[in-house]
Amino acid sequence: MNLKKTGASFLAGMLCIALLGGCAEKQKKTQQNDSETVSDMNAASELSMESDAQEVLSLGEFSLEDITGMAYTNEMFQDYKLTMINVFTTWCTPCINEIPDLEKLHQEMKEQGVNVIGVVLDAADEAGNKNEEAIEKAKLLAERTGATYPFLIPDAGALNGRLKGIEAVPETFFADKEGTIVGKTYSGSHSLEDWKTIVQTQLDGLKGDAS
Repeated sequence: MNLKKTGASFLAGMLCIALLGGCAEKQKKTQQNDSETVSDMNAASELSMESDAQEVLSLGEFSLEDITGMAYTNEMFQDYKLTMINVFTTWCTPCINEIPDLEKLHQEMKEQGVNVIGVVLDAADEAGNKNEEAIEKAKLLAERTGATYPFLIPDAGALNGRLKGIEAVPETFFADKEGTIVGKTYSGSHSLEDWKTIVQTQLDGLKGDAS
């Protein structure tokens, strides 16, 4: 994916604030100048940034490959009550640092019907052309962090539009067994305990919907 220009190293530091645990995603647009910045992330004193679910309410039908070449479709949601979808890049340090915790979450909560998948945002460009260098980096990350959950490569449709417009990574959202996006979108990395609390809240919300 192309990156949005920022004109000062200060902005790069502000967009990778440790407390937010996120990195800015930048996109090159000829009509924008170097002084244009991404939206202000002035929540450094907060644990996380949360927003309402994107306009894309359902992930629909899709077929994606993971970094090993295995195919995944929307049917993968059917076996779980809730799927956490963690969008990250291979160059984002906070993204990388939380992968071991996401793996622990994957192992500890799968009996409750929770699945985890990763989407490697820089593993393909906007046209769906694979970035082999990023894919190789993602393979190394999976090996070094012990991640067993899949790292998916975006397709030309950007997961039916859901991956378009992401300005900061990691970004995490949730889908139910129908592939419908539920709950809130979370920007920034979090600790294992924080993610457990968030996921439990999402599960409780699903139970409430069922009743």
